[in-house]
Amino acid sequence: MATGAVRLDLDGKPIKPPPICMIGAGGFIGSHLCEKLLNETPHKVLALDVYNDKIKHLLDPDTSEWAERIQFHRINIKHDSRLEGLVKMADLTINLAAICTPADYNTRPLDTIYSNFIDALPVVKYCSENNKRLIHFSTCEVYGKTIGSFLPKDHPLRQDPDFYVLKEDTSPCIFGSIEKQRWSYACAKQLIERLVYAEGAENGLEFTIVRPFNWIGPRMDFIPGIDGPSEGVPRVLACFSNNLLRREPLKLVDGGESQRTFIYIKDAIEAVLLMIENPERANGHIINVGNPNNEVTVRQLAEMMTKVYSKVSGETAIESPTIDVSSKEFYGEGYDDSDKRIPDMTIINRQLGWNPKTSLWDLLESTLTYQHRTYAEAVKKATSKPVAS
Repeated sequence: MATGAVRLDLDGKPIKPPPICMIGAGGFIGSHLCEKLLNETPHKVLALDVYNDKIKHLLDPDTSEWAERIQFHRINIKHDSRLEGLVKMADLTINLAAICTPADYNTRPLDTIYSNFIDALPVVKYCSENNKRLIHFSTCEVYGKTIGSFLPKDHPLRQDPDFYVLKEDTSPCIFGSIEKQRWSYACAKQLIERLVYAEGAENGLEFTIVRPFNWIGPRMDFIPGIDGPSEGVPRVLACFSNNLLRREPLKLVDGGESQRTFIYIKDAIEAVLLMIENPERANGHIINVGNPNNEVTVRQLAEMMTKVYSKVSGETAIESPTIDVSSKEFYGEGYDDSDKRIPDMTIINRQLGWNPKTSLWDLLESTLTYQHRTYAEAVKKATSKPVAS
């Protein structure tokens, strides 16, 4: 970052760069946020995580120009006595730690609930007790199903935005029955949100809650058997990328009819930086961060990714690029889903003047170029059969 220039917040005041304690810094979002902070601001980062593979390029004192401003601490917040001391060393804590892969919600509901609620409790407590600001990452999953999804398919009110656009301050959170364990994640995330909000109301905790709407881009999740477990099931972008790299059909769960909005990680990180550097505008708010212009069904996403991958790889698509599978077959018993996820952008527009920029085609082209460059050779080696001598 160029020195000398004073950074100003949205109200024209000089920004005091607080040291930041980032929990989950080694993950997809954390790695992009660390890059942004080190590259464009003078902030110092205490990076906490179990793994650091995605931020190794920032930590190496021989090759990184930023190594002095980022300090990695290998800790699992579940049981590490160092956590409170690290929170105390910074002015702002950003909590990104979570189990957030739908394949885990049914098969590991206890881990999911503990990770997203129980393990987050000490973080909130330490911030509140030590008067430290907290930016807590939640999820758009807390909204559950839309009101419109309960109306008959041809009902005119299904087209009314009041029945499907998700608003931080008025939309209800509607989950499936208890037997549908897929909602273990959303329910745990909602409860920790309520706790953070209550700490703000009763004890004066300065907080911002972020609700991401499908942030995607390079370094998201893992490619099974290459840089993650072969039996693992990552989220949709990495799942489809894995199929494309292996020239396998993309699996559409229950026909791929669910609708989602997707936002480029680099756009989303711009929004987070505004929250970090404009506490007076961000504190006390729950903020949707998504791109309502990039809405597609999962089937349309699969079709678009197939086209984009053909373009960036130079390979023609396979004859049958998609295959339908049931949710029970793909995720196991207890799966359920929301129909649409479109973020209302009123609060982020009003408080931070922020809007996303990148179209779905462009963000897929950027991401799949990265996936092809990073993984294509490794996948070829892993899938090629040894030739008998």
